Amino acid sequence: MKNLDYGIIGNCRSAALISKTGSLDWCCLPEFDSSSVFAKLLDDEIGGSFSFSVSEDYEITQAYIENTCILVTRFSTEKDSFEIHDFMPRYKKDTNDYYAPPEVVRYIKLLKGTPEFKVNYNPKLEYALGNTNTYVKEDFIVSLTDKERYDTLFLYTSFDKKAVVEGHPIQLKTDGFFQFGYNEKLFVPTINKIDLERERTKVYWLNWMTRTPSYALYNEQISRSAMTLKLLSYEKTGAVLAAATTSLPETIGEVRNWDYRFCWIRDASMVIKVVSQLGHKRMAKRYLEFITHLIPEKDEKLQIMYGINGEKILTELKLDHLSGYMGSKPVRIGNAAYSQRQNDIYGILMDVIHQQLVKFKTDIENGEELWAITKGIVWVVSKHWKEADKGIWEFRTEDRHFTFSKVLCWVAIDKAIKVSKILGKTHKLEKWLPLEAEIRKDIMDNAWNEDVQAFTQSYGSTDLDAAVLLMEPYEFIDAKDPKYVSTVKAIEKELSNDGLLYRYKNQDDFGLPSSSFTICTFWFINSLFKIGEEQKAKKLFDQLLSYSNHLGLFSEDIDFKTKRLLGNFPQAYSHLALIETAINLSTITQEESVMESINS
Repeated sequence: MKNLDYGIIGNCRSAALISKTGSLDWCCLPEFDSSSVFAKLLDDEIGGSFSFSVSEDYEITQAYIENTCILVTRFSTEKDSFEIHDFMPRYKKDTNDYYAPPEVVRYIKLLKGTPEFKVNYNPKLEYALGNTNTYVKEDFIVSLTDKERYDTLFLYTSFDKKAVVEGHPIQLKTDGFFQFGYNEKLFVPTINKIDLERERTKVYWLNWMTRTPSYALYNEQISRSAMTLKLLSYEKTGAVLAAATTSLPETIGEVRNWDYRFCWIRDASMVIKVVSQLGHKRMAKRYLEFITHLIPEKDEKLQIMYGINGEKILTELKLDHLSGYMGSKPVRIGNAAYSQRQNDIYGILMDVIHQQLVKFKTDIENGEELWAITKGIVWVVSKHWKEADKGIWEFRTEDRHFTFSKVLCWVAIDKAIKVSKILGKTHKLEKWLPLEAEIRKDIMDNAWNEDVQAFTQSYGSTDLDAAVLLMEPYEFIDAKDPKYVSTVKAIEKELSNDGLLYRYKNQDDFGLPSSSFTICTFWFINSLFKIGEEQKAKKLFDQLLSYSNHLGLFSEDIDFKTKRLLGNFPQAYSHLALIETAINLSTITQEESVMESINS
């Protein structure tokens, strides 16, 4: 495919990607960060996939069932038609916890005629290391590998198992199913049981969406993005993943390929802030529990990222046997960035803690723990805010005094002060207020460049950085402040390319970036809106939405020329920023829109 034309399904335990033609090309079991069982996404030849072949006269379309994460791929001719309903089961049990097994269901629904298709079932376990052998048993089809590591995958189906494995034509005369999973089932599934799971999963998503508010503008995009963020949350611990994939390149043929199946404190905290704004308190509560479990000691410094089960060591390895997406090597698992210092994470985490106390202050169960974390964060920031770091973009070479990192150190103290007032612990203000003022003065003295007429990427630098646009949303500076307006204009002139933004243009560890970082474009659009250029912001937002895939999903990056999606997919960063921007723009009334058009 010439684009990331995939849909995502999942159940807050793992996920799978299914192409617009119904090919399941990526899935890791039993968890998000487990080894892959299908990885054609990362190697066309040996990665493994689960697809359906039909004659050329079939038209194929794809869409989600409205307000759910059940993906429907329809195959139609004039006389024959059927659908594949793909989902991973998730629903509430009688015990009030959730049923979310490590398995995928592909429900085949007959619409008309007697359609014919062939099944291409080709799992490749353990990232396709070694051989995967598939055998037909009485109740199921089992695939296993035992060379490098031992692993198994079980497929249950209502169709002839030999015809499935050998790829013989199958005539569809009634509804059927495929269900593959990590574990052997105690009871052989039936079509009625599978259909019930489909309905219960559908009801789960419909119920989840009833708690999401509706908006006058962009409601469909906000809803799909909210569900995508939910799919990237990990039920077991409350962690939130940056994306569901590894090693999708920022630029085809280059080496900026990273494993994003981890929980970055920054990304996850931003996600939780947005999801809380939409009213989903449980996700926020689970995430804060994840954070409190990560910090057993009051003076322990946070890592920038953790494994979804709280792992602290995320050793980075290369899978040289895989050719990579569109030939873009290397394929990596693990992420060496876990050892970096990024001082901004404390401010972003404090921002979320403050938001939760404001929004849910009458129902906070772990207030004492959050106060302890708050004091610990202030202690760490007070000791380290003057130090250089790797910055939000994780430069792998020298440390610098990044403006964004300094601003977020200020945010950490500013939000801690607000938290202390909410909790009635104002005895801390005597020390915290002077610290907040000191950091603010340091930023104003060193981050502003008179020649550039902008706040720059780092102290003493002339380079611009889209992350600096967040000074206003984090309340460091007012949107109408001449220095902020000038910074927005300078960034537009230097970093905007046909309405899409570079993160920065100065060379990093891997050379000059050559694709647009999607969240930066959303930040820029938000900044235009805040400084009063509302119609320009709306026009650019509508243009950016047109670059999503056929299901409204975004990856991390967009190619400046072709507008194809690049980078890991779907990207939490991109979708949280879409929601924030859409909510802002949805406040524009029709009357305001007309008047601004007349006056422009």
